[in-house]
Amino acid sequence: MKGKIAFLTALLLGSATLPGWAQDAAKDTPAPAMATQASYKIGPDDTLHVSVWKEPDLTATLPVRADGMISLPLLNDVQAAGLTPMQLAASLTEKLKRYLADPRVTVVVTAMNSQRVYVIGEVLHTGAMNLLPNMTVLQALATAGFTQFANTKGIYVLRSENGKQQKMPVNYKALIKGDATGQNIALKPGDTIVVP
Repeated sequence: MKGKIAFLTALLLGSATLPGWAQDAAKDTPAPAMATQASYKIGPDDTLHVSVWKEPDLTATLPVRADGMISLPLLNDVQAAGLTPMQLAASLTEKLKRYLADPRVTVVVTAMNSQRVYVIGEVLHTGAMNLLPNMTVLQALATAGFTQFANTKGIYVLRSENGKQQKMPVNYKALIKGDATGQNIALKPGDTIVVP
């Protein structure tokens, strides 16, 4: 029993105190992959669930306003846009230390509404579409669908970068044949897909 307790203690303290055979096993064990959401930046229109452990009055589900702020009891307005959920949780934890002995804050993005692309023209579903991680033009077009009048050779993506607007052509027919895979552009927030 003492051996098991010593082994578990060594695991908790780190591999430096592990016996040689256990250190080798720890090296061979792959580290868990970082979730793609770890780098998600909160934006206006997102909905957040802010949970403060054992403080139900400070726990709330709230929207990120257009100015990038959220409003919480005790703290009033706090900047949320531009931060990852982990960064916001760390910021809130630090601010709540003035009022609570040991605040434990968790931030969960419950609705990702700030990252959108737009599809207009001869499609069945025009308007805003939530941008999924690594979404491409082909995936967005599959969601939007075409009308019978769509010119699938004349599709293009409009993207604004550094104050300039780019027009990137997408030949759908060539793309689905596999001839123009370079035109299957990875979309960015704010992109507009035009189907003439």
